[in-house]
Amino acid sequence: MDEKQLMDEKQLENLIQAAVKKIDGAKENDICHYIPVPTGGYIHHFTMRKMKSENPGQLGELINKYIVSVSHPREVTPKQRAARGSRKRRDLYTFSKQDLEKVLNMARLAGDKEMVRKLTPKKDLRTIKRELISSIRHGRIEPELWNMYVEAMTNQANSLLGNINNTSLAI
Repeated sequence: MDEKQLMDEKQLENLIQAAVKKIDGAKENDICHYIPVPTGGYIHHFTMRKMKSENPGQLGELINKYIVSVSHPREVTPKQRAARGSRKRRDLYTFSKQDLEKVLNMARLAGDKEMVRKLTPKKDLRTIKRELISSIRHGRIEPELWNMYVEAMTNQANSLLGNINNTSLAI
């Protein structure tokens, strides 16, 4: 670094400290709220730090123009930003557990087996077996539970056949 650059850095530090003092700020980043940017809002503290090392002359001019040479510096209104969670889809419906139970009961009453299958929560094979055995012991007939068992067993058999076929093809 040459002597001129070192002097510029010292001058910039003095200018930043004067600006912080003028706005009654606690730290260097507080002056960012007083420096506007062309895209709207105020300068981001990362951008200011980058300018401090890469373009100290321009940063000094901005600080001087918007804070030091102004009698009453004004805070820049922040740029409108998207709210957190704004990427969530708005067209999806959210159902409570009771709502899903009501829809499931309506599907059962209507006899819509496909809809009942879609709305019934997925259970693992062990849970299905346990519930099926329990219903048999209590003398209850639950066709949906039997259908879930048959579907789970079919899926398990298909996956086993698929693994065997893949293994035999690899040999």
